[in-house]
Amino acid sequence: MGKVIAIANQKGGVGKTTTAINLAASLAALEKKVLIIDADPQANTTSGLNFSPDDDRHRSIYELMEGSIRVQDALIQTEMPGLHMIPSHINLVGIEIEMINDERRESLLRDAIAPVKDEYDYIIIDCSPSLGLITVNTLVAADSVIIPVQPEFFALEGLGKLLQTIRIVQSGLNPALTIEGFVVTMFDGRTKVHQQVLAELREHFKELVFNTVIQRNIRLSEAPSHGKPILLYEISCTGSSNYLNLASEVLERDGQKINRQ
Repeated sequence: MGKVIAIANQKGGVGKTTTAINLAASLAALEKKVLIIDADPQANTTSGLNFSPDDDRHRSIYELMEGSIRVQDALIQTEMPGLHMIPSHINLVGIEIEMINDERRESLLRDAIAPVKDEYDYIIIDCSPSLGLITVNTLVAADSVIIPVQPEFFALEGLGKLLQTIRIVQSGLNPALTIEGFVVTMFDGRTKVHQQVLAELREHFKELVFNTVIQRNIRLSEAPSHGKPILLYEISCTGSSNYLNLASEVLERDGQKINRQ
């Protein structure tokens, strides 16, 4: 059965979409079959993988959650071998109002992707930078959450609301949901503040903080404008090695869990 990982942080500009795209692509490069779902109305993951959110040839997560299409109808093969995508669309902003009276409103996404969950090793969901009903749907659908954190002094304070939302989901809607880990993004080891925040995160969250840090890298910031994951844009850059290391660490953690069972 495929593992569903939500990439979530209600704070914008922390590298959430960059992490979703490049973790998914790196897992695919490591010979895993991967599906990435763009659950953000801004559709940055969609455009970051070279698809137009306004392309009527493709069906999106909006139609999937409202129930007018099957999940198989929304799947797109990306340029990266082994990586499929379900795109997003600006219409997704209205889904929260449309499903407010639906008794299954918190589990629409989980139920919609269930028919293909076993076909993938990993399903990566790029969450909206908010804590509304769409994000709740992603957390209900997920097995675990990866939280990208920018190394700034207010990083820990900004995590409070997200962690509270995760606890609420764990308390009833999805008791099996776990925190996969925190990944520090846009890290500059020459900066004392970044070093201090990383140390504080590791002291506070212990082994939940990934050993891999995503270093600040110009190629990494350029890749989305070319519609490519970093592995297809510049495989020899620091960003590529960082995300391959992160993907390897995710696989190692899952291997450790399997060995303990």
